[in-house]
Amino acid sequence: MSKVKTVFYCQSCGAQSPKWVGKCNQCGQWNTLVEEIISTPKTNAWTDKNKPTNKPVLLQDVADNNTQRTTLPDAELSRVLGGGLVAGSITLLSGEPGIGKSTILLQLALQLKGTVLYVSGEESEQQIKLRAHRIGIENKACYILSETDVDLIFQQAQTLKPHLVILDSIQTLFTGKIESAPGSVSQIRSCAAELMRYAKETDTPVMIIGHITKDGSIAGPKVLEHMVDTVLHFEGDRNHVYRILRAQKNRFGSTAELGIYEMLSNGLRQVSNPSEILLTQRNEQYSGISIACTMEGMRPILIEIQALVSSAVYGMPQRSATGFDLRRLGMLLAVLEKRCGFKLGAKDVFLNIAGGIKVEDPAMDLAVICAVLSSNDDMPLPTKVCFAGEVGLSGEIRPVSRIEQRIKEAEKLGFSRFFFSKYQMKISGLQKNTQIELVPVAKVDEVFAQMFG
Repeated sequence: MSKVKTVFYCQSCGAQSPKWVGKCNQCGQWNTLVEEIISTPKTNAWTDKNKPTNKPVLLQDVADNNTQRTTLPDAELSRVLGGGLVAGSITLLSGEPGIGKSTILLQLALQLKGTVLYVSGEESEQQIKLRAHRIGIENKACYILSETDVDLIFQQAQTLKPHLVILDSIQTLFTGKIESAPGSVSQIRSCAAELMRYAKETDTPVMIIGHITKDGSIAGPKVLEHMVDTVLHFEGDRNHVYRILRAQKNRFGSTAELGIYEMLSNGLRQVSNPSEILLTQRNEQYSGISIACTMEGMRPILIEIQALVSSAVYGMPQRSATGFDLRRLGMLLAVLEKRCGFKLGAKDVFLNIAGGIKVEDPAMDLAVICAVLSSNDDMPLPTKVCFAGEVGLSGEIRPVSRIEQRIKEAEKLGFSRFFFSKYQMKISGLQKNTQIELVPVAKVDEVFAQMFG
């Protein structure tokens, strides 16, 4: 009887070690090495005997074929993917438990025209049917398979020849050539390699759901994210109804796009105009509230910034920011104190981005400063005023990108005044051909003089 060969794999980074050690030599994590049984496979799980052998080709001889994309009925998902689903691509969708990963892909399977194979290793066929009834969409070409063996999944895929394969989830799949348990590093890496080979050789797009660990990273080896073409992250608070879909990696498009959904009892609803949900519909004016126009990819979004400035009663002043970079907030407060003379060093400053989203656009600086000054003087800003400008260390208002799109978005939502950098006129050649009043400003002092007198 041959001796069983085992290798210790790091569950954090996937590094190998011939023996157990307390600390991984690659990533430095403690107590992450787990012993797994390995064996050499005789054949691959996915083999295409009719596929010709690849040969080296000169770069100038490669045909310039445009990437074939399948237009998805889900406009938000299609935008985040870069315009549609690419043939032969493999997409990984991650997110916290209960955030809606299975729901969004089941909706896609029910809405998409063509044969779809939905494979679930976590739920039975009856459970999937109950969710489909709750969504309320019927598709006679959507096939459901409750299976975890990759070999059997490929057999069904060869018979159906689907236009899209959805797998829920990669941590539940296993292949017979690896003797370790499902969800281990070797199983995830081997199953992902077979799925990638199947997608590339048959030009069938594959979408995979992946679990995440308690620190928010995708469970399994880091090589899983390197193997796939696109990595999407579904985020949001389960106590709120809104969900955000972001692209962390995309070989066929930009990673700056953003998709917003609303979780309802009958599934996820696409939010085509996120500015309406991120702005509070109020009749009264409150101090410390300003409206900023930010860009998420190619989409302008108006968001509400809330600031609270109060005297520090516990000695050390507090600085807190939710959805905004805390270090940038400290820089903006230093600019107000050094360049404009506002004494904020002995006051608590709290900043919040309404809607629970996180924004890193520097064009929010001007709105953040106006919200802080409004709360400091307890003077509310007009409700129909919008801001877009980056604040420099000398107190100047710097120009931002895509100012025309920001102005059109503010005008569409009924805003009457738009503050932006005075130097933007020279850069973009902006013309005053809109109904909204454009107010160019050069320094923070000018903004304060026009807003608060």
